[in-house]
Amino acid sequence: MPALKKTAMTVISAALLSTFVVSPASAVGKDASDDQPKPPADMSQVGGELLGRTGTQVKLGPDAPVLPKGLTGRSWIVADAESGQVLASHNPHWRLPPASTLKMLFADTVMPALQPKTQKYTVKDEDLADVGEGSSLVGVKEKLTYTVHDLWLGVFLRSGNDAVHVLSAMYGGVPKAVDAMQAHAEELQALDTKVVSPDGYDAPEQVSSAYDLTLFARSGLQKADFREYCSTAEAQFPGEEKNGKRESFAIQNTNKLLTGADGVEPYKGIAGVKNGYTTHAGNTFTGVAERDGKVLLVTVMNPSSGKPHAVYDEAADLLDWGFDASDKVTPVGELVPPKSAATSTGKGPAAAQGKGEGRNGPAHASKTAAAEDGGGGVGIALGIIGGVLVLLAGGVFLVNRRWPLPDLMRRRPRP
Repeated sequence: MPALKKTAMTVISAALLSTFVVSPASAVGKDASDDQPKPPADMSQVGGELLGRTGTQVKLGPDAPVLPKGLTGRSWIVADAESGQVLASHNPHWRLPPASTLKMLFADTVMPALQPKTQKYTVKDEDLADVGEGSSLVGVKEKLTYTVHDLWLGVFLRSGNDAVHVLSAMYGGVPKAVDAMQAHAEELQALDTKVVSPDGYDAPEQVSSAYDLTLFARSGLQKADFREYCSTAEAQFPGEEKNGKRESFAIQNTNKLLTGADGVEPYKGIAGVKNGYTTHAGNTFTGVAERDGKVLLVTVMNPSSGKPHAVYDEAADLLDWGFDASDKVTPVGELVPPKSAATSTGKGPAAAQGKGEGRNGPAHASKTAAAEDGGGGVGIALGIIGGVLVLLAGGVFLVNRRWPLPDLMRRRPRP
């Protein structure tokens, strides 16, 4: 080989090798390609400076497992639901279309105002007039009467935009619901979120982030009714009247990690929360699960993998990693409490976020994940989430009357 060519090959090889050595391993497969959108360089730093950086953030200890291979979500986060510690993240503040995961914010905002859940409402034609074309529907019909309980089952199980619009009408109208959702997002310090539609339907400028969606889930799980609906695997929904009798039909939760539908393996210990899909958002998912007394939250947004159920596969892989790594990593940030959870004196305001919380009983004519599990992992998850996030926090509510600060939760004994 001529000396000049040999020298050139050596230089090229060295350059390539230095690229592999210097560039950190990324958990985003296809997102690293040139034809994929790139996260902005100036993302929010709410929750910690590292959470505002692009790419994967994780601080592995000596015995910590490496992150799962093949993650393709544009944005994801794994956090401890009790302490709020973020175990690992990837572009968590990237503002992206949220799809139906935004319904978690809708429920957390509107649910306390629509009590009792046994109240009935007869649907008007105008209530459904603005439901977006191609929306996911549960089958709400004009001129038929539904309870609030029925409609929330339609929201959480079938992701029904029709149910969202009827509940919005009961709340005072879609504009009022949107304004309240935006205000509640700001109170939760979910500052990446811009609410345009209450159901998550694609709309110009409507965005959220994996970080914010995780805040919505963590806040919603404080409410007994929210926990009940998001963990319900299947239920009966009211249909039309025939021969003087109101019929019903079965509905199943679209969260495949909860139900195991379409060949997806149910995740042991899963207890909600919400999945979504739109053309612009792709697949989005926020889940909560328990293992050995540890409760984790995970959010995955828009995987680029061509696999049919990538959002569930990647969420399950991240949960597995989180449970294995939770005591072996240094947190890269935290899920912040709401603005009013603490003041300069360390005491919260008098307004209770849990006001209007419904009875934590099984849904009428429905099967919850706990019942399906027969006392296994999912049943434990519901008990732990109910205990850690509500019963343990309940003592703190008496002091803070708001979201308990993570350090206060850590100091409280487990049941």
